[in-house]
Amino acid sequence: MRIGGILALILGAGMAAAAAPEVSLRPVARAGSDRAPAAQTAPQNPAQETQKKQLGLLRSLRPNARGKTVEATGRKARKLAKKGAVCKDIAIQGDAMGRVPGRLNGCGVADAVRVRSVSGVALSTASVMDCGTAKALKSWVDRGMKPAVGDLGGGVKTIRVAAHYACRTRNNQRGAKISEHGKGRAIDISGFTLVNGTHISVLRDWARGREGRALKKMHGAACGPFGTVLGPNANKFHRDHFHFDTARYRSGSYCR
Repeated sequence: MRIGGILALILGAGMAAAAAPEVSLRPVARAGSDRAPAAQTAPQNPAQETQKKQLGLLRSLRPNARGKTVEATGRKARKLAKKGAVCKDIAIQGDAMGRVPGRLNGCGVADAVRVRSVSGVALSTASVMDCGTAKALKSWVDRGMKPAVGDLGGGVKTIRVAAHYACRTRNNQRGAKISEHGKGRAIDISGFTLVNGTHISVLRDWARGREGRALKKMHGAACGPFGTVLGPNANKFHRDHFHFDTARYRSGSYCR
């Protein structure tokens, strides 16, 4: 073919391409839609996409400087408290004892704890009981004792314990049933020491002024958390202390 013919063919193909309508690679909007088609972006590497998402998640979960300080303080407090926590409650501090056997038939505690303090209030004597009784004591301290005393003397510092676990009969009477004390379900409280050093005595202050009103309120508040609540008006055996135990009765709590 001659050179002139080749040039003619090339020029003709160029003119045909120029005359052909322009073909768009953009997606065509659906009929009835007034939205402009979204711009297309080049597809990204799936591995890069996953890495970006993970990095974004980590950044969103990362605490700020203040959050780190609060979190570290909370961790430290929990760690220190858990060192002495019993009954799975950091507010109940003491020691796990396991099974405590009794010398009399019916005595003993299957899974005993020795409680030293409850909700920041110390017990004058580390007291042996089961976890049900320890939790009832905590409920009473928080909802009964503390509100009853209020700001009197700066609040309660120490609960004065008269008795806790002891393998004996009720009121130490010969032939009587085993006391709830002998099952690790009871605690006797004779009074309280306040932050300012003042002592409140069940025997001395039951019918006396503000202290007496506080004692009566906390005595009444124990009826519910505990199954048996006895005080100075119950009988001659309880003139000088409160008796709280977690025995349960069909008719409900027994409170006197």
